[in-house]
Amino acid sequence: MSDGLVAAGGRARGNAPGHGVAAMTLALILVITAGWWALALYPVGADVPSWVERTRAACFGTVDSGLPSAGGWVLLVGEPIGMMGVLISVWGESLRTDLAWLRRRWWGQAVMLSTVLAVSMGSVAAGTVVAGAIALERGETFNSLTAAAPVTRLDLPAPPLVLTDQHGEGFDLAAWRGRPVIVTFAFGHCADVCPTQVHQLREARRGAGKESVPIVVVTLDPWRDVPARLPHIAAQWELTAEDRVLSGEVADVNAMLDAWSVARARDPATGDIAHPPVALLVNEQGRIAARLDGGMDRMRDLLQGIGG
Repeated sequence: MSDGLVAAGGRARGNAPGHGVAAMTLALILVITAGWWALALYPVGADVPSWVERTRAACFGTVDSGLPSAGGWVLLVGEPIGMMGVLISVWGESLRTDLAWLRRRWWGQAVMLSTVLAVSMGSVAAGTVVAGAIALERGETFNSLTAAAPVTRLDLPAPPLVLTDQHGEGFDLAAWRGRPVIVTFAFGHCADVCPTQVHQLREARRGAGKESVPIVVVTLDPWRDVPARLPHIAAQWELTAEDRVLSGEVADVNAMLDAWSVARARDPATGDIAHPPVALLVNEQGRIAARLDGGMDRMRDLLQGIGG
């Protein structure tokens, strides 16, 4: 038997790696897997860099929900299973020895526990993203949108709404008098709730057969949703040519939001905006006919009761 196949004391080693190599290989597999899953599923909102979109499409494919295609799931699930299978079949005994050695040391136990917790938390996060994307694709609501208040029927003049749209043109809601309009409020860096809210309004409009009724989305985040970014946001939310996304100077946008009684709170550390889901139906006379606080799918019934 060659020297490379005999351990000290004459015990056969086969192709066993050096001490710790199998455990490090396992760690490398976990890191690679986490990196793949993060690239495929990490929520980036409407401000997704173009290189991320291209890389996701090339590596995993994409479907309308933003999830990987069937081939992408084969890569995400099959590759780590395959690598683990090879590791266990080739270096299984060495891996068990390395893990047993780690378990006998307090820091090794801490490393193993931290790894288990990280994998568990990552799995929960991935499941949340997948469930949210499926709900978005089906037009279902997240919890924050299901606790809907009753429809508020109103007959009030719509406040002024004069800002800049995604075409770089001035927008004045008063100029659209004579047609019903859906007005809602969201922001581009919102990864889940805002896209769902806009999606539900689009689906409600389609279900009511009122696709000529425009949706006007006023940003809640004029600090980041500057007019130059609005075309990207409109495309991300799959708005039509008739729909509008509005922004402008911070003071101007906040004045409009106050006039429309939109509650919101900005975290200065992250820039994120906490806000309730709100949509209003403005009728042909330029008056607010109804307000929805959650439950955006109910816009379908409201639209069916009007012209346009």
